[in-house]
Amino acid sequence: MMNNDVLRSVRYMLDLSEVRLAEIVALAGGAVSREDVAAFLKKDDEEGYRDCPDAVMAAFLDGLIVYRRGRDESRPAPPPETVVSNNVILKKLRVAFELREDDILALLESTGFKVGKPELSALFRKPGHANYRRCGDQLLRYFLKGLTQRLRG
Repeated sequence: MMNNDVLRSVRYMLDLSEVRLAEIVALAGGAVSREDVAAFLKKDDEEGYRDCPDAVMAAFLDGLIVYRRGRDESRPAPPPETVVSNNVILKKLRVAFELREDDILALLESTGFKVGKPELSALFRKPGHANYRRCGDQLLRYFLKGLTQRLRG
């Protein structure tokens, strides 16, 4: 799934302004201007559209964790991600919204997308693990849709 789609979805889900999105990126040590955010939020056929780079998306997701849960001073900040996959997005959103496995299964089921517990746990494994499974675009879309329904009613 494209980073721009995830950014638009989370923005709608939490009803965030462009300025607030830039502030969330800054919470993780990233730097992005309001104009950059506006370009990332445009549809790909609109004038001024730009792809959201993985570095900005990683900073946004890390900043979202700090924004939603607060900074954990007892732990050092994790190194920033260089490649942001659907699995990384799913993991970071799970942490930011404090979701457990049952919560995620309920979110997906509420949208009509059925996933078993073993299949879900395979999404959160490390890429080299024998039971690792890549997160598809469709699963991530349904997850974002279910989370939006939960938060916005």
